[in-house]
Amino acid sequence: MLLRESVEEPLLLEYSVVILDEAHERTLNNDILLGICKKAQRVRQERNLMPLRIIVMSATLDAQHIAKYFNNAPMYAIHGRDYSISILYPSKPQEDHINSALITVFQIHQNEDDGDILVFATGQEEIDYLVSETKLAAMELPIGVPRINALGLYAALPGDQQMEVFKPAPKGTRKVIYATNIAETSITIPNIKYVVDTGKVKAKFFNSVCGFDVLRTQAISKAQAEQRAGRAGREFDGYCYRLYTKEQYKKFKEQAEPEIQRCCLSSVILQMVAMGISNIAEFDFIDKPPKNNIEASILLLKQLNAVMDKDGNLELTEDGKKMVIFPLDPRFSKMIITSSKYKCTVEILTIISLLCVESLFYSKSSERETFNEVKKKFEAVEGDHIMLLNVFRQYKKFKGNTGWCEENYINTRNMRKASQIREQLKKLCPSAGIALNSNLCTMKIRKCLASGLFMNAALMHEKNTYKTVEGNQEVKIHPSSCLFKKTNLSCVIYTELVLTSSVFMRKGMLPSSSSDYSSKCMYHIYLKRCWYLLIKNISKKNLAVCLQQSLKCLPIIINKLLFKL
Repeated sequence: MLLRESVEEPLLLEYSVVILDEAHERTLNNDILLGICKKAQRVRQERNLMPLRIIVMSATLDAQHIAKYFNNAPMYAIHGRDYSISILYPSKPQEDHINSALITVFQIHQNEDDGDILVFATGQEEIDYLVSETKLAAMELPIGVPRINALGLYAALPGDQQMEVFKPAPKGTRKVIYATNIAETSITIPNIKYVVDTGKVKAKFFNSVCGFDVLRTQAISKAQAEQRAGRAGREFDGYCYRLYTKEQYKKFKEQAEPEIQRCCLSSVILQMVAMGISNIAEFDFIDKPPKNNIEASILLLKQLNAVMDKDGNLELTEDGKKMVIFPLDPRFSKMIITSSKYKCTVEILTIISLLCVESLFYSKSSERETFNEVKKKFEAVEGDHIMLLNVFRQYKKFKGNTGWCEENYINTRNMRKASQIREQLKKLCPSAGIALNSNLCTMKIRKCLASGLFMNAALMHEKNTYKTVEGNQEVKIHPSSCLFKKTNLSCVIYTELVLTSSVFMRKGMLPSSSSDYSSKCMYHIYLKRCWYLLIKNISKKNLAVCLQQSLKCLPIIINKLLFKL
């Protein structure tokens, strides 16, 4: 919210104090806000305006780093808990952190005093498996041993099921909660006495070469380890069982890598340009992003016609001025701008809102077959985006009935959240001069979607595999897609790529006209790439480098155009 306000008022003159809490999370927006606040503080001082006080708070922050950034600002430490936490390490490295977590849970349950157990895992699939296995194993417990209530906690879980973790366990029962890092700082679960830390976390990384985010499992940082251990000492003395050795812990990074050094920056760069920050490389970042990420993000904005170069500085285009009104990924904002041309704004707002939530569908592993059958009635031959539209229409038809959502495996909480996002976006449209027109023609809707996703095209390569037009990355259709079992698809447009066991296209659709889409798409990308490199290198008087880099794309273009794979 404050970042949005700073677009209109970079000096934040309505505020005398800004408090940034949970600063250790180092989110993209928080890091940009640090820079915006620092600049506002300096300029206000230079102009003899009302001073701006900045308070940065955290339990595990690298305070020295922040203090140095703010010109050696004073630091204050506030005494916290009075409860002790005993840290326990295994004698040797654990090869299987999932199996080790299960064993540790039952060792605690059978040998230690009362108190609930919190286990940190990496994601939904892992958590669902652990909950299922715990329930099965608990049925074999000896007579006289207390019962176990195994629960999961992750962002995609329906709200009513998330709330179960906060309810006290029945008498004679111990709660075991398997959670993602959502339980590190965002929430506090009562009665946790034991923490089991697998030492693993999933984090998103931006591949600037191929232009996609990679979801990767990696070791946590020392700061994250301390946060996890601290969950056990909130109400009484606690214990943290770390499933990694002390030697492994010593090799952990002190702090987790901030988002600004590993994520796509196009959204924040668009906002920064709107604030008048025309030279991104000279912005006072607390930690500077990789140069490749900055360049790739700026290139994306140029491909979307959101920014342009003027005398070596970035400026918003007419489209860019409208796009910055919407607090969205620039690709989504571009779709809204284009929807005015195709008169399908209502449908585009609906699809974008549903893409903005964590997960629309929810199903347990044990119910996967039933879920797949139910999901078929929403599926569309055109792809996942039209399927989302079908779901929303049915949701509205049944007036958001909770029973209908449960029968159809719809995440009620996320559907309501998407509806709220949709209403917010509708209110912003008049500011961009966009009328709320509706159009049922799926071809026009897909043309509009492609205006923001035209770079995200993949062409058929071999059976069940495709290659992206930009980056030439081999990819597959994600199993959750309604296009998953389709064959002979010459071209697929996707919303994002994720890396798990393979690189998968998520939320895919068929282009509105596949016969010539791929060649047009590649030609467009090639020209944009050449133009970007030309401008970049001519300014350095290095035309040879420009030609050399531009020609790298040419073999792929020629190959695809000649043979139309």
